[in-house]
Amino acid sequence: MINKFKFPKRISFRTRLFIVMIGMLVIAGLMILGTTTIQYESQRENYHLGRLTRKEIQIKRHIDYLSSKHDLSKKSVNYWKKYSSDFEKINSIHNVQYSLFTIDGDPIFIYHSPLEIVANNYRLGADLLKKIRASKTGSYIEHYKSEIDNFHASYNILRDQLNNPYAILFFPYFEDVSFSENELNTFIENLYQIYVLLLIGVILIAYFLSRFVTRSLETIKVRMGQMRLEKKNEKIYLKNATREINSLIVSYNKMVDDLADSAEKLAKTERQQAWQEMARQVAHEIKNPLTPMRLTIQSFQKQFDPNDPENKQKLKDFSSLLIQQIDTMSDVAEAFSDFASLPKPKMKKADLVEVTKMAVSIFDKKHIIFSSDKSQIFHKLDKTQWIRIITNIVQNALQSVPKERNPIIGVQLSTETDKTVLSITDNGDGIPDDIRDKIFEPKFTTKTSGMGLGLGIVKKIIESHKGSIEYISKNRKGTTFTITLPNFGD
Repeated sequence: MINKFKFPKRISFRTRLFIVMIGMLVIAGLMILGTTTIQYESQRENYHLGRLTRKEIQIKRHIDYLSSKHDLSKKSVNYWKKYSSDFEKINSIHNVQYSLFTIDGDPIFIYHSPLEIVANNYRLGADLLKKIRASKTGSYIEHYKSEIDNFHASYNILRDQLNNPYAILFFPYFEDVSFSENELNTFIENLYQIYVLLLIGVILIAYFLSRFVTRSLETIKVRMGQMRLEKKNEKIYLKNATREINSLIVSYNKMVDDLADSAEKLAKTERQQAWQEMARQVAHEIKNPLTPMRLTIQSFQKQFDPNDPENKQKLKDFSSLLIQQIDTMSDVAEAFSDFASLPKPKMKKADLVEVTKMAVSIFDKKHIIFSSDKSQIFHKLDKTQWIRIITNIVQNALQSVPKERNPIIGVQLSTETDKTVLSITDNGDGIPDDIRDKIFEPKFTTKTSGMGLGLGIVKKIIESHKGSIEYISKNRKGTTFTITLPNFGD
């Protein structure tokens, strides 16, 4: 059983070109959108970090001034508290909130609501202190983003005039992102509107451009689809074709000329092959009856006994077989005159056992073993063609046995409810594996002489009787051909 595989429908060149152009625009738009967003984020980050640094410098200067003025560098937290009013004014002067911690992270002044980073008793954690102290510049900035807090946290180690650290400045900077986000959203919205207009324009351009580019290809495609070997094909002539399309058209027109020459040569070759095949068929059909006739005469000469009381019956059978073979050659000559490859079977009810015995009787009896499960098996068949089937297969079986081996050919008839089976078994060398698929081909043969048409014609005759033929072969052990005929009743 042959599975029909359906290939997926291929996308046309026009569709591909259209998709590529639209895809390029989409990719370009996404790249512009991504680049713009990244650029905006970078500028926004730089802007806020710059503001944070400027504010931080102003607060540091003010605190350094107060620390120097009141000599607070190495004083306790309680001593700092005496001047809390001065440090609290920094909030209003600079409009910021800040906090001061000791070098160990303990709070000095807290001027902001609790934040995530200092919410635990307003004390800086040990890990955070390590990061601050590890900074080479004495400054550490960390960004905090959570559901509660979202701000830049700046930590600066404050130093006195002798460069000794005396406090840590904590300055939280909360970004005002509303303006930048609104600006970015406005820009993206404008870009989106422009991009939609560009997309519509590119779709129209891509549609007409793809039609223009593929119009010539479509013409070539239609002509190539109409190309036939048995008719005269038209050439293509296009004006203003591109160099590539023109090269394709030139190749197509050359192919049309070559195809016309090939069709003419093929027609001539087919006519010659038809006559040669007919000659081979006729030669084989005439030669095929001559072989059993020759064997029958030789066998009759060897077995003839003047004193045998059954001479009349044997002479009758001998004459009947010769007449049948002569009729076969007459049918072949008549078929050739009508240009028919094979004579049509003349189906008549006959005893299959009797006809098969008659066919094998022309061979040496010591090499043939015939058996049947019934004494008579009636079947509708062409007796002449059935004899040709038997003689052809038996003759091939004898030729397959090597000279050093005694040939034994078994011919067995058996009946079943709906069919009759004929098996012909030999003890030859068998059929090689590499040619088993070819033995029923009309022109195939492994012999150095002959037409190689025997088994091919045998199969055609059996099929004309609505039957089938198959075989089983084993190397060096022999081959069994099995012919099956359906039983259609009387």
